Amino acid sequence: MNKINLIKFSKIALFLFVGTLIWCGSPFTNQSVEISGRQIMVDGHPYVIKGICYNPVPKNSDVRSFGNLTQDLALMVEAGINTIRVYGPIDDEAVLDEIHAAGIKVIIGFGYNQGGNFDILSGTFIDYVNKYKTHEAILLWELGNEYNYHPEWFEGDIKNWYTAMNNAAKIIHENDATHPVTTAHGELPDTLALSSCPNIDVWGMNVYRWDKPGDIYDQWKAVSEKPMYLSEAGGDSYMTISKEGYEQGVNEKAQAGANAKILESVFNNMEICSGVTLFSFSDEWWKAGDNASQDIGGWAPNSTGVPYDGTPNEEYWGIVDIDRNKKETFDVVKTIYNGLSE
Repeated sequence: MNKINLIKFSKIALFLFVGTLIWCGSPFTNQSVEISGRQIMVDGHPYVIKGICYNPVPKNSDVRSFGNLTQDLALMVEAGINTIRVYGPIDDEAVLDEIHAAGIKVIIGFGYNQGGNFDILSGTFIDYVNKYKTHEAILLWELGNEYNYHPEWFEGDIKNWYTAMNNAAKIIHENDATHPVTTAHGELPDTLALSSCPNIDVWGMNVYRWDKPGDIYDQWKAVSEKPMYLSEAGGDSYMTISKEGYEQGVNEKAQAGANAKILESVFNNMEICSGVTLFSFSDEWWKAGDNASQDIGGWAPNSTGVPYDGTPNEEYWGIVDIDRNKKETFDVVKTIYNGLSE
């Protein structure tokens, strides 16, 4: 093949390669995120959140680390996960690039008071938004996590939080027209929350109603026409008591059984619910005791609905353990998520 024909062939091959990426919905295409009625739309198509909450804290630490990211993403892709929810901004473009290359999107969470580190109180959250708003890994900006359970953080008046959240959402809209704003509200938002926060585009809800969250969809339908998703739901793999046929102690079957029913509920109600970020990807040993060991215990507000013992054993929530060994629930997630069409 002579030099001219080789150049022509190379250009044609490049054109076909790029066209194939676009046709197949590659993560390298430029994607828009919009709201249409009750749905989140990506490039004009309804987006179903097949998600996981992700806070990778290694042994002997209480600080998040992405040192295991490549292995984690491989496991997520195997499980059919298309969205991860993080509780704080990822200020590392290489990490976002790797997530994006895996075909996974991110819900980026902002805390209220993080010492001026991209937080809402200082206003520096908008610096992060402007820095990363063109990155194709971003799905949603999220403001707060269950803050409605903590009025004591806001001078005893939760209205102060709702005002701050609504103002922050407004500022994001003024700076970024391409990504909707959400929050992770503890349970169904009440009239005060909804009326105070018109700038929230999508309502995430952390819902722990045993293995039966089904009422939440009709309840949401009755109070709002906006999209919603379950920003947290699931069960842990430790039973503090024997109950409902599940034995006391480490019990992966209890977690798998609960998650199967919860996920079935979510995806049987997609006319209302846009999906779920199941809690959570890996066990976290830092929450209840010695960071070098897995401890029983832990506590979370409004958590008596945790299946099947009513106790959130905070270090046992992963679909994989801290060493990335798959628990029984991993296969439940994998079967359900991979069985859904995009």
